[in-house]
Amino acid sequence: MYILIVMSAITLFLIALIIGLLTMPILIRIFLKMKVTDTPGGRKIHKKQTPSMGGIVIYLASMVAFLFGAYFFEIEELRYVLAAFTLLFFTGLSDDLTTLTPPQKLAAQFIASLLIIFFADIRISGFYGFLGIEEIPLWLSYSLTFVVIIALTNALNLVDGLDGLAGTLSFLNFSFLAWWFMVTDNEPYSKLCVVFLGAVLAFLVFNWQPAKIFMGDTGSLSIGFMLAVLTVLFIDSNGKLSETHPWKFNAPIASGIALMIVPIYDTSRVFIKRIRRKKSPFSPDKSHVHHFLMRSGFSHGQVVLVLGSVKLLFFGIIISATSLSDEWMIPIVVGTCILLGLRLDAFTLSRVRYLAKKSPPVLALRSVSSLSSKTGLLKKFPEEINLSEN
Repeated sequence: MYILIVMSAITLFLIALIIGLLTMPILIRIFLKMKVTDTPGGRKIHKKQTPSMGGIVIYLASMVAFLFGAYFFEIEELRYVLAAFTLLFFTGLSDDLTTLTPPQKLAAQFIASLLIIFFADIRISGFYGFLGIEEIPLWLSYSLTFVVIIALTNALNLVDGLDGLAGTLSFLNFSFLAWWFMVTDNEPYSKLCVVFLGAVLAFLVFNWQPAKIFMGDTGSLSIGFMLAVLTVLFIDSNGKLSETHPWKFNAPIASGIALMIVPIYDTSRVFIKRIRRKKSPFSPDKSHVHHFLMRSGFSHGQVVLVLGSVKLLFFGIIISATSLSDEWMIPIVVGTCILLGLRLDAFTLSRVRYLAKKSPPVLALRSVSSLSSKTGLLKKFPEEINLSEN
């Protein structure tokens, strides 16, 4: 029986992967021909016109795999989750095509969350022993779940600013959750994660630096929402597992935080910095972690590997300490995150200062400006000067 489950999961993964690999080049060609591309400049890191809305293929590949899988395993349990995912996909698509207002996107997320909480019955039902609290009032359960889903959805959406970054973080999360749902006998959600693994991997092939296509809100909004929902399900399912289960994490809340640690940290850090500067926390700028690492001299691929390694580190922390409760693990996870963040800020600041010293002074740039048309020197210098931004 177990072998059949694994084989069906592999089949679903391959279907989503192959469909994604076959259809992504077609979508790229269509968008290039129609000039539906993301223009470089401003806060954007890419240097050339690049098609966006790669989330279309992620959605297409995953849905075809689910339709195929409907003949082999029960997906009725997933119908509300897939309906909510579809709603967020079309919301992201509309935003990429026409630019929705923040209240419009928030309204769509609210409706999708309603489907999850009230129809799929996926919610944070308690504190699972944290601070001695088990069950919580229903109104608090609903409210807390709304906040967590919407916050995590937008956290991943905000971190989608670098070739391969959002895709890699999503791939790691889906991998962990596919394994955990499998070993805890939650077959439908394990296979759901496997399908998204295949679709996201196909996207990553074309999104790795230099990216041929971006995820766009079409992908980041819907994938972020799916990961938020699965994180809530992981926390609640884990909290309700038998104490004797070999893969029960005794710190379900800390484990959920660890799963989404990179987008949680990045969003929290950015919001705090903007508020300290008396700016709106939602005002766009270049203060995300990946921007700072890029200014420190890291390439796109190196930044992705660094942040992916950080996520794997936190996976290792929660797996190696399954017996510890949230009273221990929340301070450990949050404390480790803060220490790494402070070390990162110190490192990037020292690197920026070092690179700024190596950059030619402004007067030197002016003195060679007359030569720029012949030598192309100024094509290089502004990029170096940008490294001194803080």
